[in-house]
Amino acid sequence: MARFFPQQDLLYGLVAKGASLSGFPEWLPEERVVEQQAIDTLRRIFELNGFLGIETRAVEQGSSLLKKGETSKEIYLLSRLQEVGQENDTPVEDRLGLHFDLTVPLSRYVVEHSGDVAFPFKRWQIQKVWRGERPQEGRFREFIQADIDVVGNGELPEHYEVELPLVMVSALEALRAFGLPKATVHANNRKLSEGFYRGLGLTDIEGVLREIDKLDKIGADEVTKLLVSECGASEQQASACLDLASMSAATGAELAERFDALCARYGIAKESDAYGLASQGLNTLAMIVDESARIRPGAVIADLKIARGLDYYTGSVYETFLDGAASLGSICSGGRYDNLATQGKRKYPGVGLSIGLSRLVSYMLHTAGAKASRQSPAAVLVAVWNEDGRMQANRIAASLRERGIATDVAPTAAKLGKQIKYADKLGIPYVWFPGQEGEGDEVKNIVTGDQTPADATSWEPDTVYARQTVVVE
Repeated sequence: MARFFPQQDLLYGLVAKGASLSGFPEWLPEERVVEQQAIDTLRRIFELNGFLGIETRAVEQGSSLLKKGETSKEIYLLSRLQEVGQENDTPVEDRLGLHFDLTVPLSRYVVEHSGDVAFPFKRWQIQKVWRGERPQEGRFREFIQADIDVVGNGELPEHYEVELPLVMVSALEALRAFGLPKATVHANNRKLSEGFYRGLGLTDIEGVLREIDKLDKIGADEVTKLLVSECGASEQQASACLDLASMSAATGAELAERFDALCARYGIAKESDAYGLASQGLNTLAMIVDESARIRPGAVIADLKIARGLDYYTGSVYETFLDGAASLGSICSGGRYDNLATQGKRKYPGVGLSIGLSRLVSYMLHTAGAKASRQSPAAVLVAVWNEDGRMQANRIAASLRERGIATDVAPTAAKLGKQIKYADKLGIPYVWFPGQEGEGDEVKNIVTGDQTPADATSWEPDTVYARQTVVVE
């Protein structure tokens, strides 16, 4: 009699269909090589600059995740199977959700480990995050972010607001070997923007920042409508906000001159509290632009349309763009946050930037033409004459591996031509032939066709063929 297992049959059915889930990328092995080498490159640059690596758990309390304002609608909440349908009994704040960025988890991590880490705490973190947004080319629901942050205990010097964007530019420069164009950081300061908006008489500052942050996506006309309908702005106030957003400058002096002219145009007096607040942000932004220019000219420019429509930023904000890749939008963003991490009266101010790494990998693969030099990391495939000789092949492989030479062993004792073809399909450049009947071993470079005697205790592959690398077509 046939036996039926409905749940098991359902699982098999899903596997058989092989349906992909939109927004959840799965790279092929050779694509994964590109991603992994990009991760290794970023880690190397971050650690060269003294950042410490951490990894945080994938889930956070809803109360922590909700700190990021508008992004709350993109949170994936967790439910156990037996609780499905009963979730409404538990407030969102008390439920667990997948983290959608690495900054909120960092703030919790710092508070919990404040007695164990050295401040200022400089950390790098490269990890998956999840967001329930609409998937599109280069935008995913599950993706890898690469973050650097510096968090202080009670205070954090402004010089980190210069150093972090420059570290990110260095990291992105290193990724140009993978086909990325030149990166430029666009910086603004929310105190500057807030002071200007208050000087105009606007009160819904967070709302204005959120709408201005949509400029590149929906254009000036639509943003103007939103400022009027959602933020209570008059047509003149909305026009002034867009005038501020259109400002950019390559030097601090140029920035100050243009800002003062704009304030004079809209009647914002230098003696006012609003101008005083704006000038704090202006001075910090001018410092960032000028100090960055001394170290890496052109890497950071002032761009006053950068708003970062997230609630927790309090000072400098950054967006990063690649030359000639406007469709990607900002590929690295962040800013300063003074109130995100708190413990009683103690604050842990921070500044950080985050690369949407999966989006960059997608660009590298599908636009820049980056690819792995070969599928397999192995430099050598040891041939097997017959199954009785597999132990000999395994000993050779072990000897090569002990000396750091990545080695695989043929899966079957097929005809030699098939074993070579197998190595070629994986891109393995060398095939090792174990010696028979007292003869010595030989190794064949199947790329060049050269075949020479070899000893597993001393042979070295040519450096050109030994490493699995990423190349750009």
